[in-house]
Amino acid sequence: MSATGDPGPLGRYLRARRELVRPEDVGVPHQSNRRVPGLRREEVAFLAGISSDYYNRLEQGRDKNPSEQVLRSIARALQLDGEATAYLLRIAVAKEPRRRRARKPGVVHEGIRTLIGTWDLTPAYVHGTYMDVLAANALAVALSPFNAPGHNSILSAFLEPEARGLHPDWEEMTARIVPYLRSVAGADVDDPRLVEIVGELSLRSERFRSLWGRQDVRHKSSGTSLFQHPQVGPLELRYEKLLVPGTHRQTLVTYHAQPGSTSEERLRLLAGMTAGNCAPDFEAPGARQDAGRDEHGR
Repeated sequence: MSATGDPGPLGRYLRARRELVRPEDVGVPHQSNRRVPGLRREEVAFLAGISSDYYNRLEQGRDKNPSEQVLRSIARALQLDGEATAYLLRIAVAKEPRRRRARKPGVVHEGIRTLIGTWDLTPAYVHGTYMDVLAANALAVALSPFNAPGHNSILSAFLEPEARGLHPDWEEMTARIVPYLRSVAGADVDDPRLVEIVGELSLRSERFRSLWGRQDVRHKSSGTSLFQHPQVGPLELRYEKLLVPGTHRQTLVTYHAQPGSTSEERLRLLAGMTAGNCAPDFEAPGARQDAGRDEHGR
């Protein structure tokens, strides 16, 4: 273990991923008396072709300079996919944590704000690195009030009871956004905003703690989201996430329905209902302060 008792991002990642590998999936004979989930450290070392002592030092944070060859061997032993392997390589070369100031909320370029404001049938919003909503068009806010600037998408998903009612695929949706958050955060684990978000969610949401502890990494930039809208009923919408060039990882999120589908008809109805209302403020006033409720509404 390191001098501080913290194995660091690399050690925590290796342990979490080791515990998720089923021995039978990597050719390790089943043993009824196994006391640990997943693989043992010595089993990972054997599969990776390195000494048990060296792997122990890595997982305990006592060796911080593994070669890329060693890391890739460990990745194969842990059955990591390409995205998870890339994440492993990034955190292995990350610098030691240092005291940092919180980054100011990003400013969305006027051109992007104007563009999404012209999309009458396309809900769209922009979030920053850690999913703070910075800008949104009127239809995005009509689709979900948590798309309004000033909210944080991942805090809302886990801590707002209304968000759970809005998403019939809540279990799948939350399982998707936690690996997404880790993918965009990368090795920048000491960023004050990320620490704040993870800390609050870890205290107030058992499901988040479980998902975050898995250390899954997946930058899923497109897919399907389900909504149970209180005014227009069920919607099945395709989402796309596009990085905004020239920004610090700002992401444009858009939704659209299959042409000619019932969801498109309902989205048009929602757009018609929204047209008479005033558009929301485009700029976020800053990180939203959540009401003191946990994922169960307490």
